[in-house]
Parts: sequence; C-alpha cells; structure tokens
Amino acid sequence: MSEFDATRFLKSLTTRPGVYQMLDDKGAVLYVGKAKNLKARVSSYFRGSGLASKTLAMVSKIADVTITVTRNEVEALLLEQNLIKDRKPPYNVLLRDDKSYPYIYMNSDHAFPGLYFRRGQRAHRGKTFGPFPSAGSVKSTLNLIQKTFQIRQCEESVYQNRSRPCLQYQIERCSAPCVGYISEADYREDLEYTRLFLEGRNQDLIQTLQARMDRAAEQLEFEKAARYRNTISRIRRLQSEQVMESELDDMDAIALNMASGGVCVAVLSVRGGRVLGVDAQFPAAGLFESESALLEAFIPQYYIGSGRTIPSELIVSHPVDDAQLVGDALSQTAGRQIRVAHAVRGTRKQYLDLATTNATESLGLKLASRDGQTRRLEDFAAQFEIEMPERLECFDISHTGGEATVASCVVFDASGPLKSDYRIFNITDVAAGDDYGAMRQALSRRYRRVKAGEVKLPDVLIIDGGKGQLTEARQILDELGVHDVFLVGISKGPTRKAGFELIHRGDTGAELTLSPTAPALHLIQHLRDEAHRFAITKHRQARGKSRSESPLEGIAGIGPKRRQALLRHFGGLRELSRASISDIAKVQGMSQQSAELVYSALHNA
Repeated sequence: MSEFDATRFLKSLTTRPGVYQMLDDKGAVLYVGKAKNLKARVSSYFRGSGLASKTLAMVSKIADVTITVTRNEVEALLLEQNLIKDRKPPYNVLLRDDKSYPYIYMNSDHAFPGLYFRRGQRAHRGKTFGPFPSAGSVKSTLNLIQKTFQIRQCEESVYQNRSRPCLQYQIERCSAPCVGYISEADYREDLEYTRLFLEGRNQDLIQTLQARMDRAAEQLEFEKAARYRNTISRIRRLQSEQVMESELDDMDAIALNMASGGVCVAVLSVRGGRVLGVDAQFPAAGLFESESALLEAFIPQYYIGSGRTIPSELIVSHPVDDAQLVGDALSQTAGRQIRVAHAVRGTRKQYLDLATTNATESLGLKLASRDGQTRRLEDFAAQFEIEMPERLECFDISHTGGEATVASCVVFDASGPLKSDYRIFNITDVAAGDDYGAMRQALSRRYRRVKAGEVKLPDVLIIDGGKGQLTEARQILDELGVHDVFLVGISKGPTRKAGFELIHRGDTGAELTLSPTAPALHLIQHLRDEAHRFAITKHRQARGKSRSESPLEGIAGIGPKRRQALLRHFGGLRELSRASISDIAKVQGMSQQSAELVYSALHNA
C-alpha cells in the first residue's frame, strides 16, 4: 500500500468540477478522470468497501493525486480526453488503434484533377473527403466513382507519360483526359458530380443531372442527354443496392459487445443514407465494468482530438449515463449540435442492429484467433498447473420449464471453436427441470462413445455449474472408467457479474476466482458462453418442432391472408426466415412495421 494520505488530501479538496490524475510512486499516471464534484468523485475511490477488484488494485498503487479545476463539466471532459491521449494511463479505456485514417484526395489545382487514396497528414493543396472508417470503404467508394463518373485515378507520373488510352478507358472507367478524349469543361462537370456524390448529396446530384439532361434534349444534343441519363441510372442503381437507403442526416451507429473477457465497439458510419463501412475497435476496458460506463468513456476518446468527422447524430446500443454531457462536449468540438440517442426505431434501429451484429461477429473472430487462443491455453495451463491442453469440451443444459430439454457439447482446440465436433443431446426420460439428471444422461451418452474410441478424449471438461454438477460429472467419468480428463466447473460469483465467476476444480474440489483480465478466465467464459448459445439455439428449434403452431401465428396484425401471402411469395417458412425486413415489406399487404414484427418473430422465436 502506498503512503498516500487520502484522508488529509480529501479534507482540502474542492467540490468544483475538474479533472484528477492518479499517480504511482514513480510519477507515472495510473488513471485520468473527470468529475462534476471533485471531492465527491475522488472520495469514492477511498471508501472502505464496495470497490471492484480492478479499482482496488489501482488504488493500492496511488502515491499522489493531482487536480485541475475547470469552469464546467464539459471543459472537464474535453481536458480529460486530451490527457488520456497524451499520458495513456493503463486503467483508462484505451483505443489500440494508432493508425492514421484513410481519406480521398483530389488534386484540384490540376487541369484534370485525379482522385487518390491517402493516409496520414492532410495535403495543404487540393480537396479531401473523409476520413473514412476503413481502407476498404475508401477503395469501394473510389471503385463506384470510376464506374459512375469516370474520373481518373492514375498517379501523375503515369498521366504525364501516356500516349494512348489505358485499360481503364477501354472498360469505361476513365474518360481518358490524358490523351484529350474529354474537354476540360466536361471533365470539370464530372468532378462537380463526384463532389456532390462524396458529400452524400445524391438527391441534389440527381436533380442537377435531370435539369441538364432536359436542357441538352431541348437543344437537340441527344448524345449528351443520353450521357446524363446513363449517369442518373447508375446513381439510382447505387441507391437501390443500399441495404437501408434513407433521408436521415449523417450518423454513426455505435454498438458495444462485452463477452468472454473481450470488448468490441463497432462504429457503423452512415453518410447521405449510404453505409460507408464499420470500424471495429477493441479497447482495453480499464476500470469500467458496465456497457453504459464503457461507452460513455469510449465515445469522447474516439471523436475528440482524433481528426474523425463527428456526424450530426450518434445512436448507441446501450444507454449512456450522461448522454447530455457527452453530446455537449462533442457539439463544442464540432461547432454544431450533436445528438446522442439510444431508444430508436425504424431505420435507425436497423442501422443499430447492423452495428450490433458487426460488434458480435468481430469480437468472436478476435477471440477465436490463433494467437489469442494460444495465450489463453498457456495461461490456463499455468493457472491450474497442468500441461497445455489440446482439446477442451464444455457442456450446458437448456429448457423452458422442463420442455424440450437439450444438452450441448462444444469443442475447442488450439485453433479455437471446432464446430464440426459440436453435438446436441435431446434429453428423454428425465423429470422436468432435473438439470442434474439431464447432465448425467448427456455425459453418459457422450463418454460411452469416448470409452469405445468413437470420439477423441478431451484434455479438459468444463461444466456450466457449481459443485453439484461437477460431482455428477466426476461420478459419471468414474463409472465409465474415463480418466485423464481435467474437470472444471464455472458458476456465478456472489456479485453475479461477468469477470467475477467462481471456478471449481474437479481434482481437489477447491473453489477459486481468477483475475477478470486473466486469459484463462476468458477461455473458460468463451467455452461457457458458446455452449450456452448452442444449447439455446437447439432448444428453441426442438421446442418449435414439438409445437404444431406456426411461428407466424400469434403475431399481432398477421392474419390468415397475410400468412398465406408471405408463404406464397417466399415458397415456405425456410425461405421466409432468410428474407430481410425490406424483402418482407415488399409482399402485398405488408407494411414496414408488420415486416419488422414478422422478422423479429422468426429470428427471436
């Protein structure tokens, strides 16, 4: 424990808003925070009980605390973000993304300007568009511009040494200004269209093109009119290809997923009703345990001082406790009003759902990566003092009031989830709600096959449950004569929070807790969560199959005629379940609202 005298320090601490920095004995910054009331906020770290383990670990290292008083809480938040980026304290939310963001550059001082992919320092001459969320989104946009407006993208060294058109001209992706196949005036006109397109002003662009097409037709310049017509057609086709085209203002949909010891925040950028891409971030969570608190810390750091464009609206997957403060700070940074919203409907919700899906998938991929899996297996072996396991299995039980009970078995190896080896056990002849009996039956069926040599013996068997379930598993393995399997149980701890689970050893019966940041705990959580997901999915399928009622029945507003129309249009429930909300809404008699209800019933049943 440091010699920092917290009691004495707090007695003279102001109640005004400001920023505090917690330092260790070497003067390094451990944590930077903002407060509406400095005394109240800093005092909370030194109370006798109720602190999380990560907070206690940080407090034990504090040797000094410095403060900076500000005029208001908005100023405090802005200063906090600057200090976090400068000092990079280990207990704050830290973005691990140190890349420079991509943008599109136009060398507008040229007679025939080109468009280019760029990173890093913005050019002082010319015009830039962006930054974009990813390199892929820039390349996709440049490709669309080539097809639609035929603006050159060759470098100056290539452009100046052309004597004949290149392949891009032959495939109608460049108007060949290098050899004089287009006038400067016509090329500048195409550049103006490109600018409107990159600014998301598609409707203004279409209206401009339509007016010029009509004027060209009146002047009997039919070739020019046809050129305008073709450009309009391409733009409308681009719009129709968008999943969710809308007249909404520019926005970012921000979704957070915390699972299995990892965190992913997916930022889906929408500009002019067009999805530009998704930026998946994997921040270090610091002291923050809840989704809301982590988002509140993440959003200012992501936008303030980063060079990123702040859109007019941010929609978030979890409520931000102090959304007004975050919005005010972003508004002050952007010089215009910025709105932060959570409870959204319609098109906004579709964007948010898409961001949520991306956050879930991105985190799953990261957790399943080979490097990450190796680190987790090595830590597992070290924590339990065993050889590094090569194959792990985890079991879970799922039912609804005893109905359609199933047991899942998921398998991981050194590469992560081994889905081809996943198995489901339909539980029969067991009393409703008897999880012990269900687990006994599933393990017996599984490990009889292991004993017979039909299934590979795992090194580790993880049970989702406490001492009772673990005892059942041990008895089954002993009865079958299956040895050399390390048994582990995982149950919710006293706080029932993720990261504070109780781990039960099958060999000694010992009960222990692992650090919330321990890779071994993340591995166990990942196996537990995957077994639970697989069990739930198969249970719902079994429950639905056991019931004669169609999943379409019981949906408010979906009567026999609409059900028949849906099944006739898609050819059955299987194809209907694969359809998007927009596809369902196209069926005669269906509205956007009713399509959302049908989609939700089919995917959440």
